[in-house]
Amino acid sequence: MKTLFSLFVLIFSSIGFSQTSISGKVMDEFGTAFSGANIYIKGSYDGTISDENGNFKFETSKTGKQILQISFMSYETITQEINIENYKSKTFTLKENINTLDAVVVSAGTFSAGDNSKNTALKPLDIVTTAGSAGNIIAALETLPGTQAVGESGRLFVRGGESDETQTFVDGIRVAQPYGATANNLPTRSRFSPFLFKGMTFSTGGYSAEYGNALSSVLLLNTIDEPVQSQTDISVMTVGVGLGNTQKWEKSSLTFNTSYINLAPYQLIVPQKIDWNKPVQALSGESVYRRKIKDGLLKIYGAFDYSTFDLNQKTINATNKTRFDLGNNNFYFNGSYKGYLNDDLQLQTGVGYGYSKNKIIFDTDKLQNDERTLHYKLKLRQKLTSRIKLNLGGEYFHTNLDESFTPFQMNRFEYGFKNNSVAFFTEAEIFFSKQLAMNVGLRTSDASVVDKFTFEPRLSLAYKTAENSQFSLAYGAFNQTANQDYLKFNDNLDYEKTSHYILNYMYNKEGKMFRAEAYFKDYKDLVKYSGNRASFDSEYNNNGLGYAKGIDLFWRDSKTIKNLDYWISYSFIDSERDYKNYIEKVTPSFVANHNFSVVTKYFSQKLKSQISATYSFNSGRPYNNPNTSDFMNEKTKSFNNLSLSWAYLLSQQKILYFSVTNILNNNNVFGYEYANAPDLSGQFQRQAITQPANQFFFVGFFWTISDDKKTNNLDNL
Repeated sequence: MKTLFSLFVLIFSSIGFSQTSISGKVMDEFGTAFSGANIYIKGSYDGTISDENGNFKFETSKTGKQILQISFMSYETITQEINIENYKSKTFTLKENINTLDAVVVSAGTFSAGDNSKNTALKPLDIVTTAGSAGNIIAALETLPGTQAVGESGRLFVRGGESDETQTFVDGIRVAQPYGATANNLPTRSRFSPFLFKGMTFSTGGYSAEYGNALSSVLLLNTIDEPVQSQTDISVMTVGVGLGNTQKWEKSSLTFNTSYINLAPYQLIVPQKIDWNKPVQALSGESVYRRKIKDGLLKIYGAFDYSTFDLNQKTINATNKTRFDLGNNNFYFNGSYKGYLNDDLQLQTGVGYGYSKNKIIFDTDKLQNDERTLHYKLKLRQKLTSRIKLNLGGEYFHTNLDESFTPFQMNRFEYGFKNNSVAFFTEAEIFFSKQLAMNVGLRTSDASVVDKFTFEPRLSLAYKTAENSQFSLAYGAFNQTANQDYLKFNDNLDYEKTSHYILNYMYNKEGKMFRAEAYFKDYKDLVKYSGNRASFDSEYNNNGLGYAKGIDLFWRDSKTIKNLDYWISYSFIDSERDYKNYIEKVTPSFVANHNFSVVTKYFSQKLKSQISATYSFNSGRPYNNPNTSDFMNEKTKSFNNLSLSWAYLLSQQKILYFSVTNILNNNNVFGYEYANAPDLSGQFQRQAITQPANQFFFVGFFWTISDDKKTNNLDNL
């Protein structure tokens, strides 16, 4: 009996402690044996590592369904459910984790300014530290390849596209009025202060399916998520004064800045080519409130701008000057939220509202317009796997423009348009490996003024050829409703269309970046009209067409010479259009074939100074001379501008800043205005379109008061 009991104990003991063998092989994506991978049963101590041939084998006492886990640093972890009793030897493939810092990034057509962007061409706010920009975001962007410096406008012209072909967004929400109001041939400025933004993305073409209604470009401005500390900024300038303040709390913060600009005192000292009755006066301000909400961040942004000026403009078609008196009120607001609904699903939503009102007097005639815009957006970003992310969203736009014109002692004429537009977009970000990535998307939209849906596919591909270099390709179809200057007279115009083809090469290593990009843009259905200018009695159609092609080069180096940071840009563009009231397809008046700029910044610790210089060159631009038989066959002289600036640290938080634009005093000409009729000798007389003043002098005192008693505005000057 004792012997029988001992036999039962031996049998049950062997069953209770039986071991099962788990074996297999680990390979990489290229079929090579993977050595050193960690393989184990999750929740146990049973496991091993793969040998030099990728093989592994270990014993486990676990039974039933278990999780087998295989991992290695910088590779995706494999987790697979197995049944211990039925397990058979398998081969497993480890894939590289594409979230590592050296993964490829899609860069075709995009310049980024942000600390976390791997294709950063410019540092945060760096694009406004260039000499001659005077804190104007657009002026600084014109030192980048792909842009055209159109001095009589001040707006952003990109790769053969007009300024209205670029859309501006703040925290993902569209801004309908990004520029200040101005008069004909008098340059304007961006409405936004650079100090509120952490980064900017400037697309020269081929941009994401998330954005639309822009034939050429998008400019994305992202406000600061969280300020470093509470601080106050005071500025006293030759053109006005400014005040800014930031308050930071545990879960929220508030930043505001306001400025008053009055050019009258400045123009008493510096002669102007403009006959001012009342120089520009402007009161403006911006504010951002931020609050952390669970796994997300709420931002509320607001900006206002009130400006007036009164001048007498000389025109070749009148003996006396024409008075132009303008008053503008502008308000913009948006609220946005970005946060995670769960570990893999992100929500981004927001709404924006803009209002602009202009009151203009032309001698004794009066013009008034009111524009109201609304934008609502919802976007979801789902992480499907570690290599695939899907963006899906929709948005709604509303525009209402009312304009009235009252000639002297005559009845008022009223006109305008309303447009409601809805759009849907989806885009997948796919990483095949750290060397190969692709974005593929589709956008569709319907505008009430056209009443049909668009079909806009977008595709971009990037391949990493070496540790620090890569190639990118991009293609996109883009649609845009007609300019509001046409829609207010005729709201029955089709979409204008273009297709982008882009090839990009980028080298980026330790403070050095080189970019080379070739592109081709094919324009269709551009708006044409009859008469000397677009008006209520013009005939309109969508028979226009054109193209733009060229090469953009960019080099930046902040490493070679200590304390010296510089970048060099060159663009060649060949572009022709038959649009507006053109009689044939020619190079448009805003296009210069060659564009070149050099920006340098040097900091001297000994002199406690940052010295900056910017040189810009544009070849001549075409214009039409009615005294010759050929259309648009003459060119202006080349544009040259050398600007210098000097920032001197009076103390750690006080800066004295000097800058001079166009220090060589070049009289740059942007084109010519010709008389509508010939004189007695049969010749059409003309006058040059030039700068309001050849040079601009600026002196400013900037004082920062902060908790750390070290922060200053040197990096922003």
